[in-house]
Amino acid sequence: MKVLRARALGMCFGVRDAIQATADVAQPGEVTIHGELVHNERVLVQLQERGFRMSAECERGGMPITPTVLVTAHGISQRERGRLQATGKHLIDTTCPLVRRVHESAMKLANEGFDVVLIGRAGHVEVQGIAEDLESCRVVASVDEVRTWLVPKLGVICQSTTPPRLAQEILAAIEDRNPLSEVRFVNTICQPTADRQAALEELCALVDAVVVVGGANSNNTRQLANLARAAGVPVWQVQSASGLRPAWFDGCECVGLTAGTSTLDQTIDEVFDALSAIAPRKLLNASLLTTG
Repeated sequence: MKVLRARALGMCFGVRDAIQATADVAQPGEVTIHGELVHNERVLVQLQERGFRMSAECERGGMPITPTVLVTAHGISQRERGRLQATGKHLIDTTCPLVRRVHESAMKLANEGFDVVLIGRAGHVEVQGIAEDLESCRVVASVDEVRTWLVPKLGVICQSTTPPRLAQEILAAIEDRNPLSEVRFVNTICQPTADRQAALEELCALVDAVVVVGGANSNNTRQLANLARAAGVPVWQVQSASGLRPAWFDGCECVGLTAGTSTLDQTIDEVFDALSAIAPRKLLNASLLTTG
């Protein structure tokens, strides 16, 4: 059985920069991370061991007791930023630049008189941060959630980890069900997410099953698993090598490996090694394609 890595997988620059920002903090005990820095359980444990305080994402409405608050890679609204600063909190901002672009696009559309439609998962921390700054924001996760809204102008943006194909399907439904509205689409899907999803689609054509490595709360990891299912390929999502089960791969000649954008390189390597131990007969140790 061969084990193939996708040509693009794993940690993106936004997550690496956020983790590096925590490494530069001299006194972690004086800092509260405002939610989950990244959706990666291993990273969160490491941060706790260093002494960082953390607010659960569902409890971000409270006020951290530390003098410094670290804004996560998923970002926060300007409204929340102002609330924290009004009490004298110093902010360390690790918002991914590509998430910041979604915020800026949403505000630009709103300022130009568009009612904003955000393609994304309601309740996700990134989506919450974008929607909080808008007087009106319609969040849709599927074609079935699209409605006829009877407004003159609809501005459509995407949560940064939205699958491009899904975004196009929802956009087409918005245009179809709102023929009297001017519809403007701003593509705010981040390139690392698009690269990993495209690489997975290539991989699915070559393998009998796929393993996706990533955090349980990671939206982009979940989307990778969903893409594999849509391609008709058996898929298993694991957080680490310990989550693998040899029986999953009975009868498989070739297994694909990919990972979400908050997955550590070390974790990917550990999963690869564990897969290799399950199926030691014929292994491909190099990547499927050279990552650009």
